[in-house]
Amino acid sequence: MSRPDVSVVIVSYNTRELILRCLTELYASLATAPSVSVTAEVVVVDNASTDGSADAVAERFPQVRLVRLTDNVGFGRGVNRGALVSSGRYLLCLNPDTEPVGNPVAALVDFADRHPGHGMYTGRTLRPDGTDDNYSCWGLPTLWSTVGFATGLSTVLRGRAWADPEGLPNYDRRTVREVPALSGCLLLIERELFGRLGGFDPRYFLYSEDIDLSTRARALGARPVLTPDAQVVHLVGASSSSEGQRIRLLRGRSTYLRQHWSPTRARLGIGLLTAGVGLRALGRTLLGRDRSRGVDWVDVWRSRGDWAPGYPPVDEDRPTTERLASVPH
Repeated sequence: MSRPDVSVVIVSYNTRELILRCLTELYASLATAPSVSVTAEVVVVDNASTDGSADAVAERFPQVRLVRLTDNVGFGRGVNRGALVSSGRYLLCLNPDTEPVGNPVAALVDFADRHPGHGMYTGRTLRPDGTDDNYSCWGLPTLWSTVGFATGLSTVLRGRAWADPEGLPNYDRRTVREVPALSGCLLLIERELFGRLGGFDPRYFLYSEDIDLSTRARALGARPVLTPDAQVVHLVGASSSSEGQRIRLLRGRSTYLRQHWSPTRARLGIGLLTAGVGLRALGRTLLGRDRSRGVDWVDVWRSRGDWAPGYPPVDEDRPTTERLASVPH
């Protein structure tokens, strides 16, 4: 059996209806006639779901390579596990809360084959109304972007590049362009590069693992790029509660800062994150819980002892070039 062009790796946790819908639409899109012929395999990694997701996938989609985990190991480690049973020339991370528009898998592989050297590729992630949700790529964290969060500018002036540089609000995602970092929602990466990086850092349970991967890939010479021909509709955060999601976001960010910034700068950055949470908690307290909406920042503030230290290292074998090359086709 010849090696497929791409292995689509989907990590699922209690997303039964979403993963079934995603797979239905994905296989329908792969069956369409693209401008180029692309072969694909699909790997679903189930993170010990309790909603019958794995059984439903096995019953409805026997062609899927299903990895059933006994514990929820998070996104990055889940992708690593999926990569180790896959054999495609490229790996494509795809969220279960996505629906393809056209044939994004073929579009990404075709673009990557015609533009080698970038190493990492993404497309457009869209809202149901067809507008960009701006989640497919990000700016790298900087001291200034952290100041924006601490002062509330990134929230109050969302959409202004100087106040929210990580959101890349001025990027025209309808054109091909190199970008600082890619989202794991829709991320194509060369198999060889993924092995050289050791895959996703297993210490990240959820959030910032894709920023970390992009940062490390850029250090090896990769130039992440976006092609507008690859598009998916994205239902953001479908399996996360607002407070829990925010706490995980902050814990991932704290981990990133500690890993990639100097100790002094990281302490300052985490202090600014804490100040930003405190500012929002104060605002919620002054408004009163009955009148405020969205994230309960008071709970996030109370949990700062959990998220500010970041994630501890995880002792787990990681994908390597040799291990990924030894997977039978």
